[in-house]
Amino acid sequence: MQALRKTRPEAGLELVNVPAPMLDAGSTDVLVKVSATGICGSDLHVDDWTPSYAFITQSIPVTIGHEFVGVAQTGPLAGQRVVVRPSVTCGLCAACEAGDHDGCEKRRGIGMTRDGAFAPWVKVPLRNCVPVPDSVSDELAALTEPLTISMQALRIAGDVAGKRVLVMGPGTIGQGIAALARRAGARQVVVSGFDDAARFDALRRMGFAALVDVARQSLAEGCREHTGGESFDVIFEAAGVPETVTECLALLRRNGIVVVTGIHARPLALDLTPMVRNQQQLRGSFRPPESDWPLALELIGEMDEVMRPMVSHVLPLSQAAEGFALAHAKSASKVLLKPGPCDE
Repeated sequence: MQALRKTRPEAGLELVNVPAPMLDAGSTDVLVKVSATGICGSDLHVDDWTPSYAFITQSIPVTIGHEFVGVAQTGPLAGQRVVVRPSVTCGLCAACEAGDHDGCEKRRGIGMTRDGAFAPWVKVPLRNCVPVPDSVSDELAALTEPLTISMQALRIAGDVAGKRVLVMGPGTIGQGIAALARRAGARQVVVSGFDDAARFDALRRMGFAALVDVARQSLAEGCREHTGGESFDVIFEAAGVPETVTECLALLRRNGIVVVTGIHARPLALDLTPMVRNQQQLRGSFRPPESDWPLALELIGEMDEVMRPMVSHVLPLSQAAEGFALAHAKSASKVLLKPGPCDE
């Protein structure tokens, strides 16, 4: 079968022929026939081979792709559409043995350190499969994983009702944060990006008008046009650009909160004194609890019309290079790749 793989610890990905996965005797894994897989910002980092993803070196060659929906072919869920949590717990550590799978510290990542879903078939643990309601399309089901990341960011921020919110980064996670913040009753949601016309177009179709392009004006100037110079109560960093944290702190009120959910290719030098004097809080947000996945699917069903513009391109797996080029150039919002009969 055709699979998009990281074959060397350097920049680049390859679409190559590999054997289809098979189940070992007594395995608790299941085979999933992939329907659609989203190109994530993490996949772009793996393609570029940024230092923050060098941890997958020992797993190369590996098939990438972790935002996906498919149909289980084996096991108790055979014949059902499923989305798959990409974080695979070890099952052996003290947390796992106690049933606290969210506390596992020895994880492997589907599409990172074990083969992922830019392929027609993928082998995954049964316990990672979450059934998809009939009301949710394949295209939107493929957004479940990034929506759970957005949900976790909102959880880390706390109650945003009645608050002024800035989302830095208009990609899928930023779009999800904006939609959830508005749904949670935020007084105002402003979204910033850098030369992100395609993603801004998706946000406009989602009903957001307060958009700031920092390729054309400073973040402070652009935000002032929408806030009248008022400070933000909560700021979400979803751009993966460390310098934006320094820039946004000047726009954050005293006792305000910055939630960082982007993964960064380089470290940040930060003057902590103004943050300390203003009692501002810097919080990291990463992996949601497993219990969020069914909730995310429920939210997708409820927000179908809002979320539909997030997916801008659906391409065959054979056009993976074109899909990644669109994503790298920010000429798309979310690109999905779909395997076809010729890929098997």
